Amino acid sequence: MQIESTLVNELQIGNRLNVAIEHNRRGEFGLLLAMLSIDAVDMAQFQLDNDIESTQKLRRQFAVPPAQLLIDDISVHPDTIDNAIVFQQQGARQFQLQQALTPEALVIRGSQPDAMVEVLSNCDYLTKNKAINAYQQHSPIEEMHFLDQLNTQRKISNTLSLQLA
Repeated sequence: MQIESTLVNELQIGNRLNVAIEHNRRGEFGLLLAMLSIDAVDMAQFQLDNDIESTQKLRRQFAVPPAQLLIDDISVHPDTIDNAIVFQQQGARQFQLQQALTPEALVIRGSQPDAMVEVLSNCDYLTKNKAINAYQQHSPIEEMHFLDQLNTQRKISNTLSLQLA
């Protein structure tokens, strides 16, 4: 019998111990047991996944979906889960199943807090854009050539002089 690597615990042997017992091969059974580590820490039941959290291990072990988000920000995650279509098309039971499989957030909102959203909903478009820093002040005079600016200023001054006279 030739072993490719050093045996540490019984998981590496697989069914070979059972086969040795079943076929009454005492020598192979003794050799396999002798090759196992005598340190209790090396036994399979003490091999712990230290690199991941216990909640993640339990979720993976029991196939539990990820935790439900309470608040989802659509400015950060534009592809939010919406199970309302399932409810409308297939009914309440299918919605409950879909909610258990892929839970949607209880509150879906943008980057603004609730109080600010309520205030901005009562404002005009320009004020909303100024509040969320989306407003860009555009001045066509700055983009004009210098001679065009002089010409425009002359026209304005002529118009003002005619109105004041």
